[in-house]
Amino acid sequence: MRIVLMGAPGSGKGTQAKKLVADFGYPQISTGDLLRDAVARGTEFGLRAKAAMDNGQLVTDDIVLGIIRERLAQPDASGGFILDGFPRNIPQAEALESLLAEMETPLDSAVLMDVDFDVLFKRLTGRRTCGKCGKVFNVYFMPPEKEGVCDGCGATDLIQRSDDKEETIGKRLEVYQRETEPLVEFYERAGKLKVVAADGDVDDVYGRLKSAVGLAES
Repeated sequence: MRIVLMGAPGSGKGTQAKKLVADFGYPQISTGDLLRDAVARGTEFGLRAKAAMDNGQLVTDDIVLGIIRERLAQPDASGGFILDGFPRNIPQAEALESLLAEMETPLDSAVLMDVDFDVLFKRLTGRRTCGKCGKVFNVYFMPPEKEGVCDGCGATDLIQRSDDKEETIGKRLEVYQRETEPLVEFYERAGKLKVVAADGDVDDVYGRLKSAVGLAES
């Protein structure tokens, strides 16, 4: 199974990817993690990425693709992979298709974890974290038993992170939608798009995801 996993912030993409990793052993390949690792190890592409970042520049696609190539050549990716965080636009998608064709590991599918934006907005803006014990709540979907009080430790400092504010979340979702819509069309034209309804119980969503990518029940 070789897939690109797409999903907006709050879609549960990360949770579902971790379940696939645990049950089937496919590595989850996050470009952000790969870049940090390459920089830390001082690889050829890592040094080039660090030089770009130190100069306040964006890391170019050829560097990212080089790091992805190195990662996909490792033994644990021979049976499949879950690519997360790349591609983000059409040129990247086209370059990825060329790279995978060259490596004779073509993509099986691009999976879109689809959630209504109103639900995403509430998932993200409704998050509250206990400043004392770290327990996470959601004022819309999973509120504390007593408003403003942590069920775990009884503390009253339930905090909304600054990046979960309505204005910030609204902008993040707008950017995601603007970036993702062309990719959805790209993979749909290629016959590789799978859309998974990602609202509801985590295990139910997981079952739909496995069905979409052709994995037997574990």
